[in-house]
Amino acid sequence: MHQIGVVGLSYRHAGIDDVARLSIPKADLEARLPSLRQALGVCEILYLGTCNRVELVFATHDGDSAGDLRDPALEQLTGQRAPQGQASRLLRAWAGESAVEHVLLLACGLDSAQAGEREIAAQLRGAWEAARAAGTCGPMLDRLMGEALGMANRVQRLHTGTGTSSLADLAAARVLDHLAGGAGTVALIGVSPMTRRCGLALHRAGVPLLIVNRTLAPAAELAASLDGRALPLERFREQPEAVAALVLAAGGGEPVLDGRSLRRLAESAMRAPGAQSQPGRTPTPLAVDFGVPPNVDPEEALRAGITRVGMSDLVEEVQQRRVTELLRLAPVRAAIDDRLARLRDEMAARAIGPRLAQLRGAFEHIATADLERALAQELSGLTAQQRAAVQGLTSRLARRLAHLPISGLRAAAAHASPEVIDAFFREARLHRGTRER
Repeated sequence: MHQIGVVGLSYRHAGIDDVARLSIPKADLEARLPSLRQALGVCEILYLGTCNRVELVFATHDGDSAGDLRDPALEQLTGQRAPQGQASRLLRAWAGESAVEHVLLLACGLDSAQAGEREIAAQLRGAWEAARAAGTCGPMLDRLMGEALGMANRVQRLHTGTGTSSLADLAAARVLDHLAGGAGTVALIGVSPMTRRCGLALHRAGVPLLIVNRTLAPAAELAASLDGRALPLERFREQPEAVAALVLAAGGGEPVLDGRSLRRLAESAMRAPGAQSQPGRTPTPLAVDFGVPPNVDPEEALRAGITRVGMSDLVEEVQQRRVTELLRLAPVRAAIDDRLARLRDEMAARAIGPRLAQLRGAFEHIATADLERALAQELSGLTAQQRAAVQGLTSRLARRLAHLPISGLRAAAAHASPEVIDAFFREARLHRGTRER
């Protein structure tokens, strides 16, 4: 585990603006990952970017322990050298077992703003696939991601039917409150885990849906599953249809709807039949914006008269429920602890296995060398049968004596640092199959 590290930031200790500033646009990710790997001096890396976190998960080269990469990571993500101390204030870092634990907690939703939400597992899988496409993911991160997503699947099966909500469910509830039981189409902009789950909740409530995306094919696929309609983003920008609300979760570094589009959207909503006569609902649209950076500029939305709910608003709301959710998810935490302990033992045994084989060989080599000297000198008078018996006894004794330190080292490897294990082999000088005379 000592080769695994994580560095990044999330809603837990940084603002959404900071998350947006460090985000890498999805379109740039495949090109950026190899240069990030080289700049940080690691052998494997993946980037996880969501609406409320940016994290780099990495693995170091064989024999190297994961270190604190906050300074170079901040420089690479922002494109400029940061003032001294800024990286340690802004970013968090995990190394070794704590990094593995963090990824497991993350995959199971225990580190999410809405504890227990399931979208993060899909986002983590997407990050893994992007790293594999970029050629920056190898056996260490493949094993870690496999374990994390496998754990998330087991947790999901355990809690099927418990009604765990997510930020997407919260967004759907906001939209339904805005509709106040009235008619009105809702536009989902961007095809993502957030818009999919939000769309499903709205579809179940009988709300007509318009799916808008840069490329039409994914929008059409989602629209078909939700009995909705699909529209390319460019057309929606130029000629926005009258909608009662928007849920936005599209990638990219710039707003997907500019001020002109927002004004046209507000005007279309005002002109819609019955817009002024529905009691309890304002005629101007509600925009729930999951974008980081924002898909809708807050100032432009304000000028257009559109009410915007951003990630900061949603995160603030769910924090009030977080403690209750974490208590309900205590069995998940226990399952993660159990898996972490087993994973620690498995990975430690795999890492130290070749050295233990060398240790066993060193014992046998020492015993064989000493026996050969004895047979050539003080035991030279033994018969062939006696020599064979002594050789067999010596070999068995060497293996039995080697078993004691091997068992101890195998157990210690799960708890001791790599430096401690290295010190044993270095001082014993058994890694060369020789002993000090």
